[in-house]
Parts: sequence; structure tokens; C-alpha cells
Amino acid sequence: MRRISGLAVVLVLALVVQRATPEIGHAGGSVALAIGFALIAAVLVGGLVERVSLPRVTGYLLLGLICGPFGLNLITASMARELGLFNGLAVALIAFIAGLEINIERLRPQLRRISVLGLATLGVMYAVLLPLIWLAWPWLPIAPEASGVERAAFALVVTVIVISFSPTVTIAVIAENRARGPLTELTLAVVILTDLVLILAFTLAMQAAAWASGSGSGSGHDVGMGIQVVWEVLGSFAFGAALGALFALYLRVLARELTLVLLGLCVVLTGLGAYLDFEPLLAALAAGLVVENIAPPSGDALKRAVERGALPVLVIFFAAAGASLQLDALGDLGVVALAIACVRTAAMWLGSAAGRAWIGDHSLEARWLWMGLVPQAGVSIGLAVIVASQYPGWGTRLQTLIVSLIAIHQVIGPVLFRAALARAGEIGKMEFEPTAGSEGSGRSGRSGKVEEVEVESA
Repeated sequence: MRRISGLAVVLVLALVVQRATPEIGHAGGSVALAIGFALIAAVLVGGLVERVSLPRVTGYLLLGLICGPFGLNLITASMARELGLFNGLAVALIAFIAGLEINIERLRPQLRRISVLGLATLGVMYAVLLPLIWLAWPWLPIAPEASGVERAAFALVVTVIVISFSPTVTIAVIAENRARGPLTELTLAVVILTDLVLILAFTLAMQAAAWASGSGSGSGHDVGMGIQVVWEVLGSFAFGAALGALFALYLRVLARELTLVLLGLCVVLTGLGAYLDFEPLLAALAAGLVVENIAPPSGDALKRAVERGALPVLVIFFAAAGASLQLDALGDLGVVALAIACVRTAAMWLGSAAGRAWIGDHSLEARWLWMGLVPQAGVSIGLAVIVASQYPGWGTRLQTLIVSLIAIHQVIGPVLFRAALARAGEIGKMEFEPTAGSEGSGRSGRSGKVEEVEVESA
């Protein structure tokens, strides 16, 4: 009750300030007002949605939606556009965190099983969703005028984003329920590795869309596209790996002011990477991979730095995404989103079953794996934001569709995964051991990364 009262007070105060100074919507102070309001309100909203077993990112999106131009108009359209400056930083931070979750040494014993289950699920989802989206394209309120190769390329971009999973929501559900066991480990590994494949696929799909629409960079379409893909994929990994190595060295030698240094790393990955025509998403992912697998940090210093740095950036990112939603289009896209969500879930179950049959895996954790793949959140929004920034027309409408999908999956996804963990008897199994210098905190005995990053739920 106190959180609800506090939120009401914050909303009233923000309305009074905005109405008392109407010019604030056009002044430079508008961004400061939006940032301050979002950060304060998000703390209250996050606690409220947690009580109904939803990730905090859902609350941040709802906050932006309610307070955006189609709601209370506390975050005006101009404010939402200016807050878009945080998009690149947030996308890089999300990808860096995903890279930190991929520990190759820990995953190696089950690599074949994880690869087969994950790739079979992705393959079936592609085989089902891509033809359906291409066939239904003229009736989708995204870019119905696109045809031929352009239509196929746009449909490929949409399919990649629709299929994407959410490692951080999966981690949040695991941490919140203190889950531990075969299903927990298998789901986390499959989600992380398949998202790595999807990020690579997204890069290729965006290049295909740029080539098909005539907006690609470089001189010659055929040769230029091939060179650009190689440069973006390999160059981005090399660039990110180099910066990740430097960051790992800094962790070993100095390890001071890690929050500022981490945010600075994401700024460099975004700014310099974009200037060199690298893909910041891939570069940040590579940086996280290097830090985790080549020079893993000791202690909880990096964990605390990620928590401190990620919270304000992602609050603003998701609140701005919610405020940018076009509610008039959301009404038209709601039915479409629900239909796509149903097909996506069915294809996911079918793909998981195909993977189990392929390797003859009849274990309970493999049977319930698909229930942990339903959630969508940060990565999906990040990919949609990239498309919207490059294609302001149909990309913005696609972003609205993706957020509609995420709203559906954020409600049913955590519920399904928690039900699977309960069936497997893995809830409340995680063992916590105090760590030096952190009273009351701890790590999982078998998977030291389960509680490392709780970004989308924090």
C-alpha cells in the first residue's frame, strides 16, 4: 500500500511541475525531468510488479506506456525521442551481460546436447514462422507495400526478432525462485547459446534488408554486401574481444570505479563501433565472452558494478520504449501479436520435441525445456530499437508489434517456467554461501553465475 501511495505522490508532483511550467516540454530541462521521474517511479513500480510474479522490466514498460504521450503525457513525444540517446548504451550493456553468462568450460560437457536441442528448436521455429510471416505480410500493419526481395528480407528480420529469447528474464526467474537442478542448467545454457546464434542471424538479416531496400553501405550491392557482412561480423567480434581483454586487464590490475569504467566501455563499444561500421551488439557480446572465459573476475566486484550501472540505464531505456509506443497502432496489432505468440509457442514446443527425438533424450528436463524459452524482453526490444532507428517508418511499427509480443510473453513466460521448475522439484534448491565482504549474499554451489546478473528483474 505504501508503494502505491508513493507512486501516486510522485505522479501528482510530476504533473504539477509539468503543468506549472508548460515550457518544460520544449526546454533542455525536459530530459532531466523525464530521467528523474522515471528513476524514482521505476523503483516503486518494480516492487509492485514483483508482487504479482512479473519481472521488473514489465513495470518499466508499463510506466513508460502510462506516462507517455498516449497516457498522462508526463514523458512527451519529444522527451521520449531525446531519451532514445540511451538506446545504444542499453543495447551494448544487455549484450555484454549476455556474454558474461556464457561460460564455455562449464557448458562443454553438455555442448552436443545443448546444441542439438537449441538448434532444432530454432530450425523448426524458422521453418514455421518465416513462411507464415511472408505469406501474411500484405495483411500485417508493418510495411504491407513491400514486395519481392524486399518483402522477403523484411520478413526475415521480423522472424529473427520474433524468435528471440531472453537470457536475463530466465536468470531472473531462476534467481527469484532459488532454483537449481538439471532443468535450470539446461534451460539457461540453451537460452544463452541460441541467443548468440540469433544475434548473428540478426546481423545478417539486417544486411540483407539494407541490400534489398537499397540503403546498404558500400559501393556495389552484391560484392559490397558480402564484404560488409564479413567486416561487421568478424570485425565486430575482434573489436569487442580487444576491448574485453583491456577491461579484463583493468579488472585484474586496478578494479576501481568499475561502474563508471563499465559504462565507459559500453559507450566506446557503441560510439566507436558505429563509427567503424561494427555491430555494437556483436562487439559487446564478444567483450563479455572474453571477460568471462579468458580472464574471469574474482569476487563480486563486477557483479556490483553491473547492478549499479545497469539499473538506471535500463530503467530509462525501457521507460522510453514504453513511452514511444503508438497506442493507436497497438490496438490494431494486439490481435496480430496474440496470433504470432500462439504460433511461436507451438513451433517452440514442436522444435524442442524434434530435438529430443533426434538425440533420443527422454529426460524430464528436456521435455519441459520449451517452457523456459517462452519469455522475451531486453534482447528483443534492443533488436527492435535497432530496426526502428535504421528504418523510422516500418521499423517503428515493428517495434510496437514486438513490444506487444513481449507484453504477452512477459505475462505467460515466467509463469510457465516457474511451473516447469516446480514440476521438476528444483524450486528453493539453490544453496547460498556468504562471500567475503558481502553480508547475506551468496552464490550457487554449482553455477556461480545464476545470481551474477539480475538486470531485467532488478
